[in-house]
Amino acid sequence: MLKTRLESDSIGSMMIPASVYYGVQSLRANRNFQITGQQMNDDFLRNLALIKKAAAITNAITGDLDADKANAIEQACDEVIAGKLRKDFILDPVQGGAGTSANMNMNEVIAHRASEILSGDKDKYIVHPNDDVNMGQSTNDTIPTAGKMTVLTLAKPMLAELTRLYKALDKKADEFKDVIKMGRTQLQDAVPMTLGDTFHAYATMVKRAIKRIEDSLDEMKAVNLGGTAIGSCINASDYYVKHVVTVLSKVSDLPLTQANDLFDATSDIDSFVAVSGAIKAGMMAISKMCNDLRLLSSGPRCGLHEINLPAKQNGSSIMPGKVNPVIPEVVNQVAFLVAGHDATIMMAAEAGQMELNAFEPVTFYQLFESITAVTGAIRTLINNCILDLTANKDHCLSLAEHSTGIATALSPKVGYQKAASIAKAALHNGTSVREEAEKTGLFSTAELDSMLDLSKAVGRRTAEARVAVM
Repeated sequence: MLKTRLESDSIGSMMIPASVYYGVQSLRANRNFQITGQQMNDDFLRNLALIKKAAAITNAITGDLDADKANAIEQACDEVIAGKLRKDFILDPVQGGAGTSANMNMNEVIAHRASEILSGDKDKYIVHPNDDVNMGQSTNDTIPTAGKMTVLTLAKPMLAELTRLYKALDKKADEFKDVIKMGRTQLQDAVPMTLGDTFHAYATMVKRAIKRIEDSLDEMKAVNLGGTAIGSCINASDYYVKHVVTVLSKVSDLPLTQANDLFDATSDIDSFVAVSGAIKAGMMAISKMCNDLRLLSSGPRCGLHEINLPAKQNGSSIMPGKVNPVIPEVVNQVAFLVAGHDATIMMAAEAGQMELNAFEPVTFYQLFESITAVTGAIRTLINNCILDLTANKDHCLSLAEHSTGIATALSPKVGYQKAASIAKAALHNGTSVREEAEKTGLFSTAELDSMLDLSKAVGRRTAEARVAVM
Protein backbone atom coordinates (compact mmCIF):
# COMPACT_ATOMS: atom_id res chain seq x y z
CA MET A 1 0.00 0.00 0.00
CA LEU A 2 1.37 3.45 -1.00
CA LYS A 3 2.64 5.39 2.00
CA THR A 4 1.38 8.97 2.18
CA ARG A 5 1.76 12.10 4.24
CA LEU A 6 -0.78 14.85 4.90
CA GLU A 7 0.03 18.40 3.75
CA SER A 8 -2.10 21.51 3.93
CA ASP A 9 -2.26 24.88 2.21
CA SER A 10 -4.79 27.73 2.27
CA ILE A 11 -7.14 25.72 0.05
CA GLY A 12 -7.20 22.63 2.25
CA SER A 13 -5.40 19.36 2.91
CA MET A 14 -4.22 16.60 0.57
CA MET A 15 -2.49 13.26 0.93
CA ILE A 16 0.93 13.31 -0.77
CA PRO A 17 3.01 10.24 -1.62
CA ALA A 18 5.54 9.93 1.19
CA SER A 19 8.50 9.35 -1.13
CA VAL A 20 8.27 12.56 -3.15
CA TYR A 21 9.86 15.95 -2.52
CA TYR A 22 7.09 18.08 -3.97
CA GLY A 23 4.23 19.22 -1.79
CA VAL A 24 0.54 20.03 -1.68
CA GLN A 25 0.63 23.07 -3.96
CA SER A 26 2.56 21.17 -6.61
CA LEU A 27 0.17 18.22 -6.55
CA ARG A 28 -2.85 20.50 -6.66
CA ALA A 29 -1.42 22.29 -9.72
CA ASN A 30 -0.55 18.97 -11.34
CA ARG A 31 -4.19 17.97 -11.16
CA ASN A 32 -5.49 21.36 -12.28
CA PHE A 33 -3.21 21.86 -15.28
CA GLN A 34 -3.15 18.76 -17.44
CA ILE A 35 -2.73 20.84 -20.60
CA THR A 36 0.04 19.95 -23.07
CA GLY A 37 1.28 16.63 -21.73
CA GLN A 38 4.78 18.12 -21.67
CA GLN A 39 7.13 18.88 -18.78
CA MET A 40 8.67 22.19 -17.81
CA ASN A 41 11.87 23.01 -19.66
CA ASP A 42 15.00 21.61 -17.99
CA ASP A 43 17.00 24.81 -18.46
CA PHE A 44 14.14 26.82 -16.98
CA LEU A 45 14.15 24.61 -13.87
CA ARG A 46 17.93 24.91 -13.53
CA ASN A 47 17.73 28.68 -13.81
CA LEU A 48 14.90 28.88 -11.28
CA ALA A 49 17.05 26.83 -8.88
CA LEU A 50 19.93 29.25 -9.49
CA ILE A 51 17.62 32.08 -8.44
CA LYS A 52 16.73 30.26 -5.22
CA LYS A 53 20.42 29.71 -4.56
CA ALA A 54 21.28 33.36 -5.14
CA ALA A 55 18.43 34.43 -2.86
CA ALA A 56 19.61 32.11 -0.07
CA ILE A 57 23.18 33.40 -0.35
CA THR A 58 22.02 37.02 -0.24
CA ASN A 59 19.56 36.53 2.63
CA ALA A 60 22.21 34.69 4.65
CA ILE A 61 24.56 37.66 4.35
CA THR A 62 21.98 39.93 5.99
CA GLY A 63 21.23 37.37 8.67
CA ASP A 64 17.57 37.20 7.65
CA LEU A 65 18.04 33.54 6.78
CA ASP A 66 19.66 31.17 9.28
CA ALA A 67 23.09 30.09 8.07
CA ASP A 68 22.38 26.37 8.43
CA LYS A 69 19.16 26.70 6.48
CA ALA A 70 20.90 28.76 3.83
CA ASN A 71 23.62 26.14 3.40
CA ALA A 72 21.04 23.37 3.14
CA ILE A 73 19.04 25.35 0.59
CA GLU A 74 22.18 25.97 -1.46
CA GLN A 75 23.03 22.26 -1.40
CA ALA A 76 19.50 21.34 -2.48
CA CYS A 77 19.64 23.93 -5.25
CA ASP A 78 22.94 22.53 -6.48
CA GLU A 79 21.36 19.09 -6.69
CA VAL A 80 18.49 20.44 -8.79
CA ILE A 81 20.95 22.35 -10.98
CA ALA A 82 22.84 19.09 -11.52
CA GLY A 83 19.66 17.45 -12.78
CA LYS A 84 18.72 15.54 -9.66
CA LEU A 85 15.15 15.37 -8.30
CA ARG A 86 13.87 15.92 -11.86
CA LYS A 87 10.93 13.56 -11.37
CA ASP A 88 9.60 15.80 -8.61
CA PHE A 89 8.97 18.68 -11.00
CA ILE A 90 5.56 17.49 -12.09
CA LEU A 91 3.91 20.48 -13.71
CA ASP A 92 2.79 21.21 -17.23
CA PRO A 93 4.56 24.25 -18.72
CA VAL A 94 1.22 25.90 -19.48
CA GLN A 95 -0.47 26.80 -16.20
CA GLY A 96 -2.70 29.47 -14.72
CA GLY A 97 -1.46 31.87 -12.06
CA ALA A 98 1.47 33.55 -13.81
CA GLY A 99 3.79 30.68 -12.85
CA THR A 100 2.98 30.55 -9.11
CA SER A 101 2.65 26.76 -9.36
CA ALA A 102 6.07 26.42 -10.99
CA ASN A 103 7.61 28.67 -8.36
CA MET A 104 6.01 26.70 -5.53
CA ASN A 105 6.99 23.37 -7.07
CA MET A 106 10.60 24.55 -6.87
CA ASN A 107 10.13 25.97 -3.37
CA GLU A 108 8.57 22.75 -2.07
CA VAL A 109 11.17 20.43 -3.59
CA ILE A 110 14.06 22.51 -2.26
CA ALA A 111 12.42 22.89 1.17
CA HIS A 112 11.85 19.16 1.57
CA ARG A 113 15.36 18.29 0.37
CA ALA A 114 16.97 20.99 2.57
CA SER A 115 14.96 19.72 5.56
CA GLU A 116 16.23 16.22 4.83
CA ILE A 117 19.82 17.51 4.63
CA LEU A 118 19.46 19.13 8.06
CA SER A 119 17.51 16.45 9.89
CA GLY A 120 17.45 13.30 7.82
CA ASP A 121 13.66 13.66 7.53
CA LYS A 122 12.29 15.62 4.58
CA ASP A 123 8.78 15.67 6.05
CA LYS A 124 9.72 17.74 9.12
CA TYR A 125 9.72 20.88 6.97
CA ILE A 126 12.49 22.46 9.07
CA VAL A 127 12.99 24.63 5.99
CA HIS A 128 9.75 26.28 4.91
CA PRO A 129 9.01 26.67 1.18
CA ASN A 130 7.57 30.18 1.52
CA ASP A 131 9.28 31.66 4.56
CA ASP A 132 12.77 30.35 3.81
CA VAL A 133 13.21 29.22 0.19
CA ASN A 134 11.02 32.03 -1.18
CA MET A 135 12.36 34.69 1.19
CA GLY A 136 12.55 38.11 -0.45
CA GLN A 137 10.89 36.80 -3.58
CA SER A 138 7.61 36.57 -5.43
CA THR A 139 6.52 34.44 -8.33
CA ASN A 140 6.26 37.74 -10.16
CA ASP A 141 10.00 38.40 -10.10
CA THR A 142 11.44 34.87 -9.99
CA ILE A 143 9.50 33.46 -12.94
CA PRO A 144 10.21 36.33 -15.40
CA THR A 145 13.86 36.29 -14.34
CA ALA A 146 14.10 32.53 -14.91
CA GLY A 147 12.40 33.02 -18.28
CA LYS A 148 14.94 35.59 -19.40
CA MET A 149 17.84 33.48 -18.17
CA THR A 150 16.50 30.50 -20.09
CA VAL A 151 16.17 32.49 -23.31
CA LEU A 152 19.82 33.51 -22.93
CA THR A 153 20.79 29.91 -22.20
CA LEU A 154 18.92 28.43 -25.15
CA ALA A 155 20.03 31.19 -27.52
CA LYS A 156 23.72 30.31 -27.22
CA PRO A 157 23.55 27.10 -29.28
CA MET A 158 21.06 28.71 -31.67
CA LEU A 159 23.43 31.59 -32.41
CA ALA A 160 26.31 29.16 -32.75
CA GLU A 161 24.40 27.24 -35.44
CA LEU A 162 23.37 30.43 -37.23
CA THR A 163 27.02 31.50 -37.26
CA ARG A 164 27.96 28.12 -38.74
CA LEU A 165 25.28 28.61 -41.37
CA TYR A 166 26.67 32.02 -42.28
CA LYS A 167 30.17 30.59 -42.68
CA ALA A 168 28.94 27.60 -44.71
CA LEU A 169 27.00 29.85 -47.08
CA ASP A 170 29.91 32.25 -47.43
CA LYS A 171 32.18 29.33 -48.30
CA LYS A 172 29.71 28.19 -50.95
CA ALA A 173 29.63 31.74 -52.32
CA ASP A 174 33.36 31.53 -52.92
CA GLU A 175 33.09 27.99 -54.33
CA PHE A 176 30.43 29.09 -56.83
CA LYS A 177 31.89 32.48 -57.78
CA ASP A 178 32.56 31.35 -61.36
CA VAL A 179 29.28 29.51 -61.93
CA ILE A 180 27.35 31.73 -64.35
CA LYS A 181 23.59 31.35 -64.20
CA MET A 182 20.41 33.22 -65.03
CA GLY A 183 18.94 35.43 -62.38
CA ARG A 184 15.18 35.31 -62.06
CA THR A 185 12.52 37.70 -60.83
CA GLN A 186 8.95 36.55 -60.32
CA LEU A 187 10.12 33.11 -61.54
CA GLN A 188 10.90 34.58 -64.97
CA ASP A 189 14.28 35.03 -66.63
CA ALA A 190 15.92 38.29 -65.59
CA VAL A 191 19.64 38.95 -66.14
CA PRO A 192 22.82 36.89 -65.67
CA MET A 193 24.57 36.52 -62.33
CA THR A 194 26.74 33.93 -60.62
CA LEU A 195 25.62 31.24 -58.24
CA GLY A 196 28.21 32.76 -55.92
CA ASP A 197 26.19 35.98 -55.91
CA THR A 198 23.14 33.97 -54.87
CA PHE A 199 24.88 32.29 -51.95
CA HIS A 200 26.64 35.44 -50.85
CA ALA A 201 23.24 37.11 -50.61
CA TYR A 202 22.06 34.24 -48.44
CA ALA A 203 25.10 34.64 -46.20
CA THR A 204 24.49 38.38 -45.88
CA MET A 205 20.89 37.71 -44.89
CA VAL A 206 21.93 35.26 -42.15
CA LYS A 207 24.55 37.69 -40.86
CA ARG A 208 21.84 40.34 -40.55
CA ALA A 209 19.52 37.89 -38.77
CA ILE A 210 22.24 37.09 -36.24
CA LYS A 211 22.77 40.77 -35.48
CA ARG A 212 19.03 41.36 -35.08
CA ILE A 213 18.67 38.45 -32.65
CA GLU A 214 21.76 39.46 -30.67
CA ASP A 215 20.40 43.00 -30.29
CA SER A 216 17.05 41.69 -29.03
CA LEU A 217 18.78 39.42 -26.50
CA ASP A 218 20.28 42.44 -24.76
CA GLU A 219 16.84 43.05 -23.28
CA MET A 220 16.91 39.61 -21.68
CA LYS A 221 19.83 40.67 -19.49
CA ALA A 222 17.79 43.20 -17.47
CA VAL A 223 15.75 41.30 -14.88
CA ASN A 224 13.21 42.30 -12.24
CA LEU A 225 14.49 40.06 -9.43
CA GLY A 226 14.24 42.01 -6.19
CA GLY A 227 11.03 43.73 -7.24
CA THR A 228 8.94 41.00 -5.56
CA ALA A 229 5.18 41.22 -6.19
CA ILE A 230 4.76 44.28 -8.40
CA GLY A 231 8.11 46.06 -8.44
CA SER A 232 7.81 47.80 -5.04
CA CYS A 233 10.28 45.37 -3.39
CA ILE A 234 7.87 44.60 -0.53
CA ASN A 235 9.15 41.97 1.97
CA ALA A 236 12.72 42.18 0.66
CA SER A 237 15.56 43.83 2.58
CA ASP A 238 17.38 46.80 1.09
CA TYR A 239 20.59 44.80 0.90
CA TYR A 240 18.84 41.95 -0.85
CA VAL A 241 17.22 44.24 -3.43
CA LYS A 242 20.53 45.90 -4.21
CA HIS A 243 22.69 42.77 -4.35
CA VAL A 244 20.66 39.70 -5.32
CA VAL A 245 21.01 40.21 -9.08
CA THR A 246 24.77 40.62 -8.73
CA VAL A 247 24.91 37.34 -6.81
CA LEU A 248 22.69 35.65 -9.39
CA SER A 249 24.88 36.88 -12.23
CA LYS A 250 27.90 35.39 -10.49
CA VAL A 251 26.39 31.97 -9.72
CA SER A 252 24.78 31.66 -13.16
CA ASP A 253 27.66 33.12 -15.18
CA LEU A 254 25.16 35.24 -17.11
CA PRO A 255 25.61 39.02 -17.66
CA LEU A 256 22.51 40.05 -15.72
CA THR A 257 21.61 43.49 -14.41
CA GLN A 258 18.62 44.70 -12.43
CA ALA A 259 16.05 46.56 -14.51
CA ASN A 260 15.99 50.31 -14.05
CA ASP A 261 12.21 50.33 -13.56
CA LEU A 262 11.08 47.27 -11.62
CA PHE A 263 7.39 48.11 -12.05
CA ASP A 264 7.79 48.12 -15.81
CA ALA A 265 9.90 44.97 -15.80
CA THR A 266 7.19 43.19 -13.79
CA SER A 267 4.14 44.34 -15.74
CA ASP A 268 5.42 44.32 -19.33
CA ILE A 269 6.87 41.41 -21.32
CA ASP A 270 7.43 43.14 -24.64
CA SER A 271 11.10 42.14 -24.47
CA PHE A 272 10.04 38.55 -25.15
CA VAL A 273 8.03 39.78 -28.12
CA ALA A 274 11.19 41.47 -29.42
CA VAL A 275 13.21 38.25 -29.20
CA SER A 276 10.45 36.19 -30.79
CA GLY A 277 10.05 38.76 -33.55
CA ALA A 278 13.77 38.78 -34.30
CA ILE A 279 13.85 35.00 -34.51
CA LYS A 280 10.74 35.01 -36.70
CA ALA A 281 12.23 37.58 -39.07
CA GLY A 282 15.36 35.50 -39.46
CA MET A 283 13.46 32.28 -39.99
CA MET A 284 11.18 33.85 -42.61
CA ALA A 285 14.26 34.84 -44.61
CA ILE A 286 15.92 31.45 -44.12
CA SER A 287 12.67 29.75 -45.14
CA LYS A 288 12.65 31.86 -48.31
CA MET A 289 16.19 30.67 -48.98
CA CYS A 290 15.02 27.08 -48.55
CA ASN A 291 12.25 27.74 -51.07
CA ASP A 292 14.97 28.86 -53.48
CA LEU A 293 17.03 25.74 -52.83
CA ARG A 294 14.03 23.54 -53.59
CA LEU A 295 13.37 25.43 -56.84
CA LEU A 296 17.00 25.51 -57.94
CA SER A 297 17.29 21.76 -57.37
CA SER A 298 13.93 20.91 -58.92
CA GLY A 299 13.75 18.13 -61.48
CA PRO A 300 16.15 16.54 -61.95
CA ARG A 301 15.03 16.22 -65.58
CA CYS A 302 11.94 18.43 -65.68
CA GLY A 303 12.94 21.31 -63.44
CA LEU A 304 15.73 23.87 -63.09
CA HIS A 305 18.32 21.42 -61.74
CA GLU A 306 20.97 24.12 -61.33
CA ILE A 307 22.11 22.70 -58.00
CA ASN A 308 22.18 19.25 -56.42
CA LEU A 309 20.99 18.77 -52.86
CA PRO A 310 22.47 15.79 -51.01
CA ALA A 311 20.18 12.76 -51.24
CA LYS A 312 19.20 11.90 -47.68
CA GLN A 313 16.30 9.46 -47.93
CA ASN A 314 13.77 7.95 -50.30
CA GLY A 315 11.21 10.47 -51.47
CA SER A 316 8.26 8.24 -52.21
CA SER A 317 6.64 4.99 -51.16
CA ILE A 318 5.31 4.46 -54.69
CA MET A 319 7.65 6.25 -57.13
CA PRO A 320 11.01 4.42 -57.35
CA GLY A 321 14.13 6.56 -57.30
CA LYS A 322 12.37 9.76 -56.28
CA VAL A 323 14.38 11.96 -53.91
CA ASN A 324 12.76 14.96 -52.26
CA PRO A 325 14.32 18.12 -50.75
CA VAL A 326 13.44 16.96 -47.24
CA ILE A 327 15.96 19.11 -45.37
CA PRO A 328 14.81 22.48 -46.78
CA GLU A 329 11.23 21.26 -46.26
CA VAL A 330 11.74 20.65 -42.55
CA VAL A 331 13.30 24.10 -42.17
CA ASN A 332 10.21 25.57 -43.86
CA GLN A 333 8.05 23.79 -41.32
CA VAL A 334 10.06 25.12 -38.38
CA ALA A 335 9.61 28.61 -39.82
CA PHE A 336 5.85 28.03 -39.83
CA LEU A 337 6.06 26.85 -36.21
CA VAL A 338 8.02 29.95 -35.18
CA ALA A 339 5.51 32.24 -36.89
CA GLY A 340 2.63 30.60 -35.03
CA HIS A 341 4.46 30.80 -31.72
CA ASP A 342 5.24 34.46 -32.37
CA ALA A 343 1.52 35.18 -32.77
CA THR A 344 0.83 33.49 -29.43
CA ILE A 345 3.60 35.48 -27.73
CA MET A 346 2.28 38.77 -29.10
CA MET A 347 -1.23 37.99 -27.86
CA ALA A 348 0.09 36.96 -24.44
CA ALA A 349 2.06 40.20 -24.11
CA GLU A 350 -0.97 42.29 -25.02
CA ALA A 351 -3.24 40.41 -22.62
CA GLY A 352 -1.51 41.51 -19.41
CA GLN A 353 -3.36 43.74 -17.00
CA MET A 354 -2.18 46.37 -14.58
CA GLU A 355 0.99 45.46 -12.64
CA LEU A 356 1.50 41.91 -13.92
CA ASN A 357 1.29 39.81 -17.03
CA ALA A 358 -0.24 36.47 -16.03
CA PHE A 359 0.50 34.83 -19.36
CA GLU A 360 4.23 34.27 -19.08
CA PRO A 361 3.88 30.46 -18.87
CA VAL A 362 2.54 30.13 -22.42
CA THR A 363 4.98 32.82 -23.61
CA PHE A 364 7.92 30.83 -22.30
CA TYR A 365 6.55 27.51 -23.53
CA GLN A 366 6.28 28.83 -27.09
CA LEU A 367 9.49 30.87 -27.11
CA PHE A 368 11.61 28.06 -25.66
CA GLU A 369 10.22 25.68 -28.27
CA SER A 370 10.90 28.17 -31.06
CA ILE A 371 14.54 28.59 -30.05
CA THR A 372 15.07 24.86 -29.62
CA ALA A 373 13.41 24.02 -32.94
CA VAL A 374 15.39 26.69 -34.81
CA THR A 375 18.63 25.34 -33.35
CA GLY A 376 17.83 21.84 -34.61
CA ALA A 377 16.58 23.04 -37.99
CA ILE A 378 19.66 25.13 -38.72
CA ARG A 379 21.95 22.32 -37.59
CA THR A 380 20.38 19.81 -39.98
CA LEU A 381 20.29 22.39 -42.77
CA ILE A 382 24.05 22.87 -42.51
CA ASN A 383 25.06 19.27 -41.94
CA ASN A 384 22.63 17.55 -44.30
CA CYS A 385 22.23 20.10 -47.07
CA ILE A 386 24.54 23.11 -47.36
CA LEU A 387 27.91 21.48 -46.75
CA ASP A 388 27.57 18.92 -49.56
CA LEU A 389 25.45 20.98 -51.97
CA THR A 390 26.93 21.10 -55.49
CA ALA A 391 26.37 23.11 -58.66
CA ASN A 392 25.65 21.92 -62.19
CA LYS A 393 27.98 24.48 -63.74
CA ASP A 394 27.57 23.58 -67.42
CA HIS A 395 23.79 23.36 -67.14
CA CYS A 396 23.63 26.74 -65.40
CA LEU A 397 25.65 28.32 -68.22
CA SER A 398 23.57 26.66 -70.92
CA LEU A 399 20.32 27.95 -69.44
CA ALA A 400 21.76 31.45 -69.21
CA GLU A 401 23.08 31.43 -72.77
CA HIS A 402 19.73 30.32 -74.17
CA SER A 403 17.68 32.75 -72.12
CA THR A 404 16.03 35.75 -73.76
CA GLY A 405 16.89 37.71 -70.64
CA ILE A 406 20.32 38.49 -72.04
CA ALA A 407 18.63 40.79 -74.54
CA THR A 408 18.79 43.38 -71.76
CA ALA A 409 22.48 43.82 -72.60
CA LEU A 410 21.50 45.09 -76.08
CA SER A 411 19.35 47.96 -74.78
CA PRO A 412 22.14 50.52 -74.36
CA LYS A 413 22.82 50.39 -78.13
CA VAL A 414 19.38 49.91 -79.71
CA GLY A 415 16.94 50.88 -76.94
CA TYR A 416 14.37 49.01 -74.93
CA GLN A 417 11.79 48.52 -77.71
CA LYS A 418 14.20 47.06 -80.27
CA ALA A 419 15.81 44.81 -77.66
CA ALA A 420 12.35 43.59 -76.68
CA SER A 421 11.50 42.77 -80.29
CA ILE A 422 14.72 40.76 -80.59
CA ALA A 423 13.81 38.81 -77.43
CA LYS A 424 10.29 38.13 -78.71
CA ALA A 425 11.61 36.94 -82.07
CA ALA A 426 13.99 34.53 -80.32
CA LEU A 427 11.12 33.11 -78.28
CA HIS A 428 8.86 32.80 -81.32
CA ASN A 429 11.46 31.24 -83.60
CA GLY A 430 13.18 29.05 -81.02
CA THR A 431 16.46 30.74 -81.77
CA SER A 432 19.02 32.51 -79.62
CA VAL A 433 19.13 36.22 -78.89
CA ARG A 434 22.44 36.41 -80.72
CA GLU A 435 20.98 34.86 -83.86
CA GLU A 436 18.08 37.32 -83.90
CA ALA A 437 20.38 40.24 -83.14
CA GLU A 438 22.61 39.29 -86.07
CA LYS A 439 19.59 39.30 -88.39
CA THR A 440 18.92 42.98 -87.62
CA GLY A 441 22.29 44.07 -89.01
CA LEU A 442 22.55 46.58 -86.17
CA PHE A 443 25.49 44.95 -84.47
CA SER A 444 28.98 43.96 -85.50
CA THR A 445 30.31 40.58 -84.49
CA ALA A 446 32.70 42.25 -82.09
CA GLU A 447 29.85 44.21 -80.50
CA LEU A 448 27.78 41.09 -79.96
CA ASP A 449 30.78 39.23 -78.60
CA SER A 450 31.24 41.96 -76.02
CA MET A 451 27.58 42.64 -75.18
CA LEU A 452 26.65 38.98 -74.85
CA ASP A 453 29.78 37.92 -72.97
CA LEU A 454 28.10 36.55 -69.83
CA SER A 455 31.30 36.74 -67.82
CA LYS A 456 31.09 40.53 -68.23
CA ALA A 457 27.33 40.70 -67.75
CA VAL A 458 27.27 39.21 -64.26
CA GLY A 459 27.08 41.42 -61.18
CA ARG A 460 29.86 43.76 -60.19
CA ARG A 461 29.87 42.78 -56.54
CA THR A 462 33.28 43.88 -55.27
CA ALA A 463 35.75 41.92 -53.23
CA GLU A 464 35.40 44.52 -50.46
CA ALA A 465 31.69 43.70 -50.20
CA ARG A 466 32.53 40.09 -49.42
CA VAL A 467 34.74 40.68 -46.40
CA ALA A 468 33.72 38.14 -43.76
CA VAL A 469 32.73 39.57 -40.39
CA MET A 470 32.53 36.41 -38.35
